[in-house]
Amino acid sequence: MTTIEAPAQPKRRTLYRGDPGMWSWALHRITGVTIFFFLFVHVLDTALVRVSPEAYDATIETYKTPIVALMEMALVAAVLYHAFNGVRVILVDFWAKGPKYQRLMLWIVLAACALLGIPAIGRMFFYLFTEH
Repeated sequence: MTTIEAPAQPKRRTLYRGDPGMWSWALHRITGVTIFFFLFVHVLDTALVRVSPEAYDATIETYKTPIVALMEMALVAAVLYHAFNGVRVILVDFWAKGPKYQRLMLWIVLAACALLGIPAIGRMFFYLFTEH
């Protein structure tokens, strides 16, 4: 008589702990949506100048706050990451050795973002607290 055994159950985990590739994928989507939202708002507020120059001036005046300045700094970081990671994604997809070097390229992307982003954001932060 033969017995039928149930298949082995995989280990259950309560939290997915993805590797850096999963986090880079998620951050690429988040930065893309953020940039799209900024462009949408930018087109709308720029269009206000044709509708009502006074409303446009009032809107631009509300942008001269520290909160919006911090949002602009985050936008710089988002654009840098999205651009460099986009090049990495293209290389992974279309370069034969791309998948082999995808993790190294991620670290290069992060280093490039830091090398360009820190001085740019630092300059923006400096102008936030100085008179101009």
